[in-house]
Amino acid sequence: MFLPKYPDNPTPPPAHTHVPTAPAPVRRSLSLPIDQKTVAAFLVGGVVLTALLAAVAITAISVAVAAVVLRSLLREQHRR
Repeated sequence: MFLPKYPDNPTPPPAHTHVPTAPAPVRRSLSLPIDQKTVAAFLVGGVVLTALLAAVAITAISVAVAAVVLRSLLREQHRR
C-alpha cells in the first residue's frame, strides 16, 4: 500500500548536447621560492613582533596604574 510504484520502462534523461567552442585556458600556478630559511625568518619575525606588542601593552598598563596611584596621592595631599 505504501510502496512506491516505479514505471516499467523509465525514460532516459536528455543527452548533453553542449559543445565548447574553444578549450579552456590552462592556469599555471606561481611557484614561489619558499625554503626553510624563509619560513624560519617569517616565524622569528612574528615572534619578535608579538613580544614587542606584549611589551607595549604591559608598559601602557603600568603607566596607567602609576598615573592612578599618583593622582590619588596628589588628591589626598591637596585635601590637607
